[in-house]
Amino acid sequence: MDQVITRANEATGTDQGDLTLLQVMASVFAASFGVQSKENKLRDFKRGKPVHFIIAGLAFTVMFLMTLVTVVNLIV
Repeated sequence: MDQVITRANEATGTDQGDLTLLQVMASVFAASFGVQSKENKLRDFKRGKPVHFIIAGLAFTVMFLMTLVTVVNLIV
């Protein structure tokens, strides 16, 4: 299976360098709702840096909670 992924990465050129900010944000968003694809998960573990995902996850959590509090305050 790793050979298939490696060949696909070589063909698309996606196996180079760190993940972009958009890729990290998309992965955090998808993972937070449990819809992360296996391909992206493998890409994240192979090319991503843990600190980037920790920071993005904390930022997402803070924004989500602020949105939730705002919506509740508007309703109540």
